[in-house]
Amino acid sequence: MGILTQIGIFFGICLLGEGVAAILPFPFPSSVIAMAALFVLLCAKGLKPAHIQQTGDFLLKNMAFFFIPAGVGILENIDALKGALGAFFAVCALTTVVVFFAAALAARGAMALQRKWKGERE
Repeated sequence: MGILTQIGIFFGICLLGEGVAAILPFPFPSSVIAMAALFVLLCAKGLKPAHIQQTGDFLLKNMAFFFIPAGVGILENIDALKGALGAFFAVCALTTVVVFFAAALAARGAMALQRKWKGERE
């Protein structure tokens, strides 16, 4: 599948997330909705991994690039953070550890579900 088609699939799913977030009666991140929609599409086999393989690999390889705006935002507000740098770094360290363990548990759970589903099919 062509790279432009794959990018179109990603943008279409992101647009779907934006639309759902706009009609919800409470604020919810559209990116989370789009990721959930992508997950559902992949699980329901409405979308095959091969349909988004090239673009997904590119985005994963260049993920650090997408953190630049957040880093620039922090640097722009460094004066406001100077009084609380210790707390800021403590929160960063703590959340890094929490996210690491949450990701590890989620991966273990996903692998257990895959083994269970694979066992049921055989």
